Amino acid sequence: MQNPVPVLSMRKLYSSASSRQEFIAEIGKAAREVGFFYLEDHGISLTEQVKVLDIAKSFFALSNTAKKEIQMIHSPHFRGYSANYSELTAGRRDRREQFDIMDELTAFSDADIHHEWQKLIGPNQWPKQLPEMKPQLLSWQDKLTEVSLQLLEALCESLEQPSDALSETVRKGPYRHTKLIKYPGTSEGSEQGVGAHKDPGYLTLVMQDENSGLEVEFEQQWYKVAPRPGAFVVNIGELLELASNGYLKATNHRVTSPKKGVTRYSSAFFMAAQLDASVPVLNLPPHLAKQAKGPTSDPNNPLLNNVGENVMKGRKRSHPDVSMRFYPQPLECTSC
Repeated sequence: MQNPVPVLSMRKLYSSASSRQEFIAEIGKAAREVGFFYLEDHGISLTEQVKVLDIAKSFFALSNTAKKEIQMIHSPHFRGYSANYSELTAGRRDRREQFDIMDELTAFSDADIHHEWQKLIGPNQWPKQLPEMKPQLLSWQDKLTEVSLQLLEALCESLEQPSDALSETVRKGPYRHTKLIKYPGTSEGSEQGVGAHKDPGYLTLVMQDENSGLEVEFEQQWYKVAPRPGAFVVNIGELLELASNGYLKATNHRVTSPKKGVTRYSSAFFMAAQLDASVPVLNLPPHLAKQAKGPTSDPNNPLLNNVGENVMKGRKRSHPDVSMRFYPQPLECTSC
């Protein structure tokens, strides 16, 4: 079977009323059947994408000393550099170097922290050797946010809901997380770059270089999601699957390491509900509800009602060294 991941053109969303409806039908079908799709004509130029990959290459080429100065172990907000085998996926160590940012914010004072997840909020770490990196990546994150919020509205419409059905959950700004990633080659060729997993949020947008490695599970088989110049690979997260009562599909995916002598670079952008949000379960019309393939949702599911807490749990699982340093004991809730 050929690659099941469809290609969508975002241009249709704004071309005409009929083209818009065609796009909404296409994104709904892709998100329900596969949970993955390529997105073209999204308004972010190939030149801009290449510049982000170039800054990633420049960063990872810095000395180990320079990178360790902004290692994630220095950040209670889980920002900064991670070396190979630092992050865990499905309990196993990933072979990849990473640089993580989120929103550039001021950390809460200790007196203002009533929930442990509030400690996720704070500043990023930046390499002093690359002063251009901060404005470039923050601008990049803003542009991907705009694209992902437009997709979220289109997906709500595909569920025959108002386009703003989930807008209250991102009104103060969605939770945003961007990674620059370097996958070194290995003689094994099939070593875990990232283990099989589903993303926890609403949407993920991935930009790949020319080297393949991303794979998606579809009907119990794994398929390569080969790079398409200029296109993002978009996938549905578990939070959106739950909000759609199982209609939209969060799909297992993984990254295998490239062959020896090849280095793969990519950037991943994750968008979810704001950390203090409660996410509703959308009331789908019967003809859509009966097509749902995923798990049905309990409106009291803690994944829907404790967004920040679940983001924090995920960060702790993925980065046990940071967790051990800054979170050896859970914070007792003072306002529950």
